Amino acid sequence: MYIFPAIDIIGGNVVRLTRGDYDKVNKYSITPLDAASEFCACGASHMHIVDLDGAKSGNADNAKVIEGIVKCFNMFVEVGGGIRSEEQIKKYLDCGVSRVILGTAAVKDMAFTERMVSKYAKAVSVGVDAAGGKVAVSGWKEVTNIDSLEFCRRLQNMGVRHIIYTDISKDGCLNGTNIAIYKVLCQTLQIDITASGGITYLHELQKLKKMNIYGAIVGKAIYEGKLNLAEAIAAAEGRNVG
Repeated sequence: MYIFPAIDIIGGNVVRLTRGDYDKVNKYSITPLDAASEFCACGASHMHIVDLDGAKSGNADNAKVIEGIVKCFNMFVEVGGGIRSEEQIKKYLDCGVSRVILGTAAVKDMAFTERMVSKYAKAVSVGVDAAGGKVAVSGWKEVTNIDSLEFCRRLQNMGVRHIIYTDISKDGCLNGTNIAIYKVLCQTLQIDITASGGITYLHELQKLKKMNIYGAIVGKAIYEGKLNLAEAIAAAEGRNVG
């Protein structure tokens, strides 16, 4: 299982939201570049970056900051937020991003998503953000009537190879993640799944690893000192912690 330490960006700054609420922002003094450097020093090989301005506006507002990070570190970097055109997908991939994440675009234009998945294969992931079991879009500001599990099945059927599933109610709360939903996803789907939203404890990572989850995104827990990144990576790799 891969650990993806997360960098969420608003206005070029590292932030974390609580339940996706842009009015509940934790801003950190560390720069995105320094955060990536610390992740690398802890042994991270993968990284998850989200342009939160872009997620809301539909534009890649922090693309230059993200491109600067990618060029400095030899890591697998996945990027989401405001990616709603092939032009932006290509720009990110050309600058060294390993995988782009479609969110709102995947919900609102399934034909576009299918074309991009067909053309770029494993380099395109879909982020499924769920509020009360329904898919949320536009920076989690809009909740649709689309069932999140059914949407995941549709994505698999169209050829999507990787899904990031986030339970918004858990995200940024430091109270643990929704282990139950990942059990259901693992039993339902035959594609790579990354768990996201509220992961706080080592035992959660150990449970996810036993499910053969592909990856786990950790964010606020490492910034707030609740979870040691090096220990999280060790647990994901099946090594002894401590």
